[in-house]
Amino acid sequence: MKTALLFSGQGAQYVGMGRDLVETSPEAAALYQEADRILDNGFSQVCFEGPEERLTDTSYCQPALFVHGLALFTLLKKEKPGIHFAATAGLSLGEFTAHTAAGHFSFSDGLKVVAARGRLMQEACLATQGGMLTLIGATPEQAEALAAASQLQVANYNCPGQIVLSGAQSQVPLAVEKGKALGLKRVLPLNVAGAYHSRLMLSAQEGLAPVLQAATLSPNSIVTFSNVTGLAAATEAEIRDTLLRQVTGSVRWQTCIENLIASGVQRFLELGPGKVLAGMCKRIHKDIPCLSAGNAEELKGILHELA
Repeated sequence: MKTALLFSGQGAQYVGMGRDLVETSPEAAALYQEADRILDNGFSQVCFEGPEERLTDTSYCQPALFVHGLALFTLLKKEKPGIHFAATAGLSLGEFTAHTAAGHFSFSDGLKVVAARGRLMQEACLATQGGMLTLIGATPEQAEALAAASQLQVANYNCPGQIVLSGAQSQVPLAVEKGKALGLKRVLPLNVAGAYHSRLMLSAQEGLAPVLQAATLSPNSIVTFSNVTGLAAATEAEIRDTLLRQVTGSVRWQTCIENLIASGVQRFLELGPGKVLAGMCKRIHKDIPCLSAGNAEELKGILHELA
C-alpha cells in the first residue's frame, strides 16, 4: 500500500510532548540531547516542563514540533525497519520536518534552519501587529473576496470549509463583520502571536534566505509536497525556493493532499500531536485512511495497524 508521511504544524504543541519518547527510547533521547547541544537554550526542559507561554513562543515551538516529529519517525523506523513511504508532506513548519524525514536535510541542518525560521518569525511578530482568523463554511472564492475586501491574505486552504486569513490585526474585526454578513457558518479570530503566511512575515523571509541557501540539501527519490504549490518539490532549487516562499505564501494543504492521492497514495501516517491533519484528511477524502501518532502509546497503535 502506497504510504505518505505527514507532519504537524504550529499550534499542535503541548507541554510534556516527547517526554514519553525520551523515557522509552535511547534513539529519541539522543535527538533531544543533540537539539539541546545545537540550540543551547534549555530546549528539552521547555518541551517537557514548560511554561506553556515559553513553548508557545515561535522560537521554541517550531523546533519542538520538528524534533518531536522526527523522534516519532525514528521510533517508527526502529520498530518497523522495512517500512517504505513514497512521499512526505507537512503543514507549514511541518514541511521542514517532512523534508528532513525524507532525507533531504540532515537532522542538525534541518534543526538549524527551523530554529532560524522560528526566531525570525518571532521577531517579525514582535515588530508588527498581526492577526489571523478562521473561516468555517467558506468557499475559496468567498475567502479570497473577503481577504481582498479586508486587506488581508489567505494564509491556509486547509480543507473543504476551513480557510484561514492573515494580516494586520486592525483589519481582523472588519473581516469578522464582513464574514458574518456573508452568512458564513463561523468566523473565528485566532489567538496567535502574529500574521503567519502573510506579507507581515516578509522580514522573516528575507532573513531566512541566506540560512536556507547555506544549508546542505540532498534530494532523493522520496519527494516532499510543497505547501505553496501543492506539488512535489523534487530538485534542490525547487526545495529552497518553495520553503522560502512558504513564509509569506498561502499554505495549500488541501491541494497537497489531493495531489498526493492523485499520485497513488493510499494511506497517510500522521506523526505529531493532536490528530489535526487526520481530521483535515478525512474532510478532503473520507475513504483514504490517516493513522495518527503523537506519543509512544499511539505509535504502538499505528504499528499494530501496519502489522
